[in-house]
Amino acid sequence: MLAVLSPGQGAQKPGFLTQWLTLDGVLAQLDGWSALAGVDLVHLGTAADAEEIKDTARTQPLLTAAALVAAARLRLPEVCVVAGHSVGEIDAAAVAGVLAPENAVAFAGVRGREMAAACALEPTGMAAVLGGEEAEVLAAIAESGLYPANRNGTGQIVAAGAIDALDKLSAAPPAKARVIRLQVAGAFHTPYMAPAEQALGAAAGAIAPSDPAKILLSNADGAAVSSGTELLGRLVRQVTAPVRWDLVMAALARIGVSAVIELPPAGTLAGLVKRELKDTPGGIEIVTVNTPGDLDAARDLILRHGGAPSYEGVSA
Repeated sequence: MLAVLSPGQGAQKPGFLTQWLTLDGVLAQLDGWSALAGVDLVHLGTAADAEEIKDTARTQPLLTAAALVAAARLRLPEVCVVAGHSVGEIDAAAVAGVLAPENAVAFAGVRGREMAAACALEPTGMAAVLGGEEAEVLAAIAESGLYPANRNGTGQIVAAGAIDALDKLSAAPPAKARVIRLQVAGAFHTPYMAPAEQALGAAAGAIAPSDPAKILLSNADGAAVSSGTELLGRLVRQVTAPVRWDLVMAALARIGVSAVIELPPAGTLAGLVKRELKDTPGGIEIVTVNTPGDLDAARDLILRHGGAPSYEGVSA
């Protein structure tokens, strides 16, 4: 069984779309999507520096566009699993047929702008807590007045909230844990993003989603979502809710995923999956797609790992 995964904010690298522009139709596609997203995707993906593409308002539609450019050049099987981390869930929705690519890029543009605006309202941030006992880490996060914004797998929880609360956690980390501040604009996936959720709800009202044509796992709980309307609502609520990538990976294991393709800019999710699914019977094959040169390996993986899934334990 094949899974196709799409990364979230922080995976971007300067110039990571440059080689994709050599493919027929990509430049015109990105130009059209730029008008929908309200940003220059060609510039951001080729000439922009790291600081420019760190801007939430720019990064989010850029990531969605990059993933969809690559996905469009893969012939995915009718039966496969798709999922995305944070903003990557918008890409996954498009790959699964819930959103048209144009709607996905436009929605990511709204999400990026509104989350950036919410970040500007008060000083907040995020920090990765690496190691420690899970219960102790979660308790320390709560005691500091923070939220567990991302639970990415064993030994990796991201705390988010007010800057002074992050300072408190950094000064007194949980036992056997390290606290590493992240270079982000604010406290994503927490109640601080409530203004963005409201704006996204309004934007979602103009979209007519389709039901997923593939197995689409939700960030919220790892469940397979069968309704496009429900999934769109989850995308709206996601900006204030924790990303439970740990539960997504647990679902991948239950379904019996034997191969993973990570869409560009790839590497982050592949690393998490490799670590968490290391005991998969027969092993798990992973292809990271970062340039057009990676497409042949991805296509080969698709040919060898199509198959019927087990839905046990993943229904919404």
